[in-house]
Amino acid sequence: MKVEKKIGIAGIGNFILRDEGFGVHVIHYLQENYIFPDNVEIQDVGTAGIYMAPFLEECDPIFVIDVVDIEGEPGSFHFFTLDDVKAGNFQTRMSPHQLGLLEILEVSKLREAAPEHVEFYTVIPKELEESIELSDVVAERKVEVAEMILTRLADLGVEVTRK
Repeated sequence: MKVEKKIGIAGIGNFILRDEGFGVHVIHYLQENYIFPDNVEIQDVGTAGIYMAPFLEECDPIFVIDVVDIEGEPGSFHFFTLDDVKAGNFQTRMSPHQLGLLEILEVSKLREAAPEHVEFYTVIPKELEESIELSDVVAERKVEVAEMILTRLADLGVEVTRK
């Protein structure tokens, strides 16, 4: 029996390290401003590493919101697919103490539960010192990225209600 998977929205990051918490800020914005139907699982996964496995196995597609450690302008937006990640076009960067997203996806694959479709909505961080506030250039992207996610949900026929 094939279980119907949910659409997953995952915000990754460390909320207390300024721009590192970008994904978490976007998730909080979405949760504060919108009501999602039951077939959408929206989660602040923080830096939970292996604890993300159940989420990754229950959802497909998954939209991951995170910062990315690549060359470029701080605050700039970059979109990647799972194929881009597997091709090594960039390293998925979570907390150095955690298992990376790719390793968790491999574990899920062994359990025949890995999502087939994962998209990464990322920005380049400007500042990573202790603070729960985003830097100016990264904060400017919060609503923009949230709206990209809402557009993707609409493309999939998901109705989201503004609170």
